[in-house]
Amino acid sequence: MHEKIIIAPKFCKVISIFVDVNAITLYPFIITKNEMSKVTLNHERIHLVQQKELWLLGFYILYILYWLKRKMSGMTSREAYANIPFEKEAYMMQEDLIYTGYRKPFSWKNFI
Repeated sequence: MHEKIIIAPKFCKVISIFVDVNAITLYPFIITKNEMSKVTLNHERIHLVQQKELWLLGFYILYILYWLKRKMSGMTSREAYANIPFEKEAYMMQEDLIYTGYRKPFSWKNFI
């Protein structure tokens, strides 16, 4: 994977309006507060694959819709974030450092 990693703690602080962000993936960039562990990097790489398969715009639209739906159901911002299928897949598989090598397309649908 040819991601571009940017260490930008101020940017991460600014976008932490709803949920505290240590890293965020905005294809093809991974923007982080500081150096990432292998597990965190893998989590963000999973998001890169998700974003690529949904042609970026589809990912961002669905991400926001899933978050809004969960917020409207009464979840806190943190709970809504944790229940987005993209995040559920990334958190569930982040410790499998070879996951993106065998992951099937649209695997995030298994976490809806």
